[in-house]
Order: sequence, then structure tokens, then C-alpha cells
Amino acid sequence: MASANRKSALFKVIALLEAMIILFMAVVFVGFIFIRGRKDAVAAAAQDPEVRTRAVIEKEETYYQLDGKKILMHDTTLGEVFVPVYSDVPASDIDTDKIVTRNGYSFYMEGDTVKSTTGVDISEHQGEIDWGKVKGAGIDFAIIRAGYRTYGGGVVTMDESFTDNLEKAHAAGIDTGVYFFSQATTTDEAIEEADAVLDAISGYDIKYPVVYDWELIFDDHARTDEVGVETLADCCIAFCERVRSAGYTPMIYQNKSTAMHKLDLPRLKDYGFWLAEYGDKPTYYYRYDIWQYSSDGTVPGINGRVDLNICFRDYSGAEQTALEDGLT
Repeated sequence: MASANRKSALFKVIALLEAMIILFMAVVFVGFIFIRGRKDAVAAAAQDPEVRTRAVIEKEETYYQLDGKKILMHDTTLGEVFVPVYSDVPASDIDTDKIVTRNGYSFYMEGDTVKSTTGVDISEHQGEIDWGKVKGAGIDFAIIRAGYRTYGGGVVTMDESFTDNLEKAHAAGIDTGVYFFSQATTTDEAIEEADAVLDAISGYDIKYPVVYDWELIFDDHARTDEVGVETLADCCIAFCERVRSAGYTPMIYQNKSTAMHKLDLPRLKDYGFWLAEYGDKPTYYYRYDIWQYSSDGTVPGINGRVDLNICFRDYSGAEQTALEDGLT
């Protein structure tokens, strides 16, 4: 009986050793396949700029400046409040004294020369648009909504007028960018949104950025109500990197308050920024490329009110002309 027990114990030890060896070999094999797959994916992306890759979500510590700089803001409860300045986020170099408003449009001037472009952003809500009249009214660019995710059910929905607006704007000689109204709660959803936009703009000449427009819903319950700072930054990066991997210029749209309190700006500093802040002059401290200065503008060819924008960067490559009749 003792001999049989010893044999049984020996067999159990051998079986355990065999199981451990098999498990170890399996782990090594899976690790090899994973590393090889990542290398192949990186190599493929490097060879083909149209390859869409997943975003690398990097999280790095950042620090406030220690020289006493601060941004003053107004809070409805506390009154004047301050936020320390980030040391590693570029400040705006826009001289707001050079922004002038005439005939309902804002321009960035150096002497008598316009150093900006004028644009609108539109969606199916504007209805039928006469793009020839829009061009004749001095509009240089349009950022057109490609689609949106519903804030209740989370359904990705394409803008019914997107293709028509895009093609007619191009035909009228207006440069275009596109935006997607996001209600993403995960990076997978942000990538899904980016892919929907990339499929919609495939084959079109998109000169201006492809924009991630993630917004809070204030007047109703929304699926994004509990999205935190880290998740929001991850979604922004996932969308923007997907867009960048396909060869387009990514950008983030946000209003001043949400940008200052909700966006992790140090993690997002490498993307273009489209600022929404209504008024005569922007007061946002950090860098921005486009400023949406009005939500109730009027433009010939567009029924009703429309958002107006000024772009401080020349995405089209065209030189700006001297001050002309539209400004006088």
C-alpha cells in the first residue's frame, strides 16, 4: 500500500510539472505573438499613412508653473476665481487688439492686411443652403457636421445633409473641414465615431481639420453625465489619433469653461484647438487655432442664425489678400 501511495504521489508531481511546463510555454508563445503583432502593425502603419491604428493613450504627470502666474475666471457661486497656469501647455500668441469686427464679421488684422479666414459651421439644421451666396458673402471656409452620437441611446447617426453640403461648398470654392458631435463614453466609441467620419470623407479634399466635438448636455440626462477627466482625455486622444493615422489634421472643439475645468490640457496640447467663446474678444489663455465668436450670425445664403468663426491659421495654403470692400 505504501509503495502504491508513493507511486501515486510521484505521478501527481510529474503531472503537475508537465502542466506548469505547458502553461509556461503557452505564456511565452502568446507573448511572442502579441509582440510580433504589435511590430507588424507599427510597420504597416509606417508604410501606409492611410492605415487606421488604435490610439496610444499616454498619461504623463504635469506640473503647474511655480512663478505665481494664474488665470482669473468668474464662477456663478464664488465670483472671481483663479486657476494656476500649466507650465507645459503653450499660451496663445494671438494679439486680441488686432481683432476687429465689421459688418458682422471678425478679422485678424496687421495694418490693412487680413491675416485670418472667415468661416461658418453648419449641419442639417440650417436646411437648404445657397453656397454661391455664402461664398459671395466673404465666407472662406465651412466646418460641416458629419454626424453625431445620440446622448440618450448612444446611436451613431450621420448628418442627412452632410454629403450635399460638402459637395456644394466645394463647388462654390469654399474650403471645408468636418466635425462630429460626440457622446462617447469609451475609447472604443470614440474610435467608432472617427471611423464613421473617415468613411464619410473618403475621396473628398478636406483642407481644414477633422474635429472632435464632445459636449456636456445641460438640459437633460445624458449618457456622458458621469464621464470623468481621464476618460474624456482618452476619448479625445483616441479620436484624434485615428484621424491623424488616416492623414488628416485632428482638432478638438470646446468652450472655454469646459476646456479649463474638464479637459486635461497637458495631454491634449499637441492637437489643434477650436475655441467657443462668444464676445468681441476671446479671453482664453492657451493656444487656439479657430475661434467661434458668435452663434447668432447672419450670412446670405443661409436661412436663420449660424455660427461664425475666425481662423488664425492658413489651412488652405492661399495667401491672404489686402483689406477690401467687405471691411469698409
